[in-house]
Amino acid sequence: MEIRPITPHLGAEVYDVDLSSSVSDAEFAVLQQAFLDWSVLVFRGQDLDQCQHKSFASRFGELHTHPLHKERSIKDPFVLTVNTDADSNYTAGDGWHTDVTCDAFPPMGSMLYVTEVPEGGGGDTLFANMYLAYDLLSDTLKEMISGLIGIHDGGLSYVGAYKSTPPQGGYPRNEHPVVVTHPETGRKLLYVNAGFTTRIKGLHAEESRALLDFLFRHINSTPKLTARVQWQPGTLTFWDNRCTQHHAVWDYFPHSRYGERVSIVASERPSANPVTSLH
Repeated sequence: MEIRPITPHLGAEVYDVDLSSSVSDAEFAVLQQAFLDWSVLVFRGQDLDQCQHKSFASRFGELHTHPLHKERSIKDPFVLTVNTDADSNYTAGDGWHTDVTCDAFPPMGSMLYVTEVPEGGGGDTLFANMYLAYDLLSDTLKEMISGLIGIHDGGLSYVGAYKSTPPQGGYPRNEHPVVVTHPETGRKLLYVNAGFTTRIKGLHAEESRALLDFLFRHINSTPKLTARVQWQPGTLTFWDNRCTQHHAVWDYFPHSRYGERVSIVASERPSANPVTSLH
């Protein structure tokens, strides 16, 4: 197995491993550590069916059911189709976000397997390092936001952006710390995102909006936070949803891109002081 970094701080491409067959325990241990070291792993040249995709993901934990699937008749609730073509009104993930932070237990990671890429190029995904986003803040601001709680609402994306009809009782809405500690690496990171975080609890509306807008701008306007994944047919990318954000760039209209995503539920809620033992 060969692991080639994409940037010095985020992302690595993994070669000479076949995810369609049984990954040995020794190989899996290497991948687990690489996942914690690089946060985004890119596997090229894979040929997977849905069962193989789900089987590899399930090695990392329980599979996640997306809120858009929970009230619908879906053939496989664990597989989220990501399909954009000339008839699409939007592409999923076209904006900086962390997946499904409206859930009480958001995904610990997501695996997107892309089989069709735009014929004219484009369709890359940008990833951003939330450890580094936190580290770059001033000590004064770090102290200010320590202990604050963000409100994460599924309606912001699923109704506001995707124009979906909410299920009975609405989409999930939960509270998470603005600064959390990764349960396996022990590193602090920034945990707000423009896709789901609607307000900072305990602040006036104007104060909350000003702080969130600053933090969102910090993330989307600091290039050094990012790594860029260029898709090829047969590429699977696995990202740590606990410490990254991503942005699927829709720069290929009217061409098409197709992929399928499987996510893994976190074993605990985002926390400033997690209980999971560190690696």
